[in-house]
Amino acid sequence: MKPSNQSNADDRAVSPVIGVILMVAITVILAAVIGTFVLGLGDQLNDTAPQASFDIDSSNSTSVNITKTGGQPIPVGNLVLSIDGARYDEANTSISGDWQTGVTVTYSENTGTFPTNEDATIQLIHDPSGNVIFEGTGDLS
Repeated sequence: MKPSNQSNADDRAVSPVIGVILMVAITVILAAVIGTFVLGLGDQLNDTAPQASFDIDSSNSTSVNITKTGGQPIPVGNLVLSIDGARYDEANTSISGDWQTGVTVTYSENTGTFPTNEDATIQLIHDPSGNVIFEGTGDLS
């Protein structure tokens, strides 16, 4: 009597195919993870803008007064004033440290005056993330 194999020739081909599919899947996943960190996309995951609300109290050609009306405390040094798309990185602020709710901050220009515009778009940009966290209009005439 001839001994019979418990597995057919058809059954043996399944194991190498599954092994190749698993190896390709692992390679693709590894390439995706390494690629995100090589391209620097992994560094941007932690740079999220803080959540807060603001209101423009008054504005003129020499200063802009903005009151924080809610949200988490924000280091005022992390914020940049933008008027009609022009950034004022060196604008003076009336406080230092964290900007708490209910506090009004006065931004003033080092060179004297902001550009005059009756309907200027005023933005606060969170510099570490690059996100605009507030946008409003003010009269800078």
